[in-house]
Amino acid sequence: MDALETTAARLKKALKIRELTQADLARMTGFGTGAISQYCTGKVIPRQRALFTLSQALNVSPAWLMGANVPIVQGVEKPLLKRVPMLGYAAAGAPLEDINQDTPYYDVDNRYKVDFCITVSGDSMVNAGINDGDIVFIKQQPEVEVGQIGCFEIDGERVCLKRFYKTDTGVMLVSENPKYAPMVFNVDNCQDFRCLGLAVLKQSVIK
Repeated sequence: MDALETTAARLKKALKIRELTQADLARMTGFGTGAISQYCTGKVIPRQRALFTLSQALNVSPAWLMGANVPIVQGVEKPLLKRVPMLGYAAAGAPLEDINQDTPYYDVDNRYKVDFCITVSGDSMVNAGINDGDIVFIKQQPEVEVGQIGCFEIDGERVCLKRFYKTDTGVMLVSENPKYAPMVFNVDNCQDFRCLGLAVLKQSVIK
């Protein structure tokens, strides 16, 4: 009989199979990133309720996640879906288009905590794997951490999907394409800067 793997080993294996990061898993479960890190290193063994939440998020059998020699999934498991609104197009300095037209909705796995989605216009985020026409799902929140990719509204009309940084006098939005210069906003050139949310998930367009 094969030796049992630890829960930590199975967690890391499941993350690799599902192509998720520990940060992704934290967002999907609502657990802190520190807790996920401790689970993955084996410093803390998840209790039964946490184990069940992790297995649901990763779409694996709880027994498999505990290290048992069982199939990774039991039967055919289909994720629950929810519908989120498409709010328009986001690009480098472009307006949020179609916001007053009939709002289409898109289905997304309910495990992802997202509230709306946007369609990317242009190539300003290609080095982050976000291409022209991709649909990006956003978790609505008033701020994002430095270095994270978020959706931002400038002066109530321009919407950008960019990586967020702070400066001494304001904020800086950075593209993931070197041909676009960073955009710096402060009280001298921006009356209203608002974070719409954190980019959580993307759906690639098929061309």
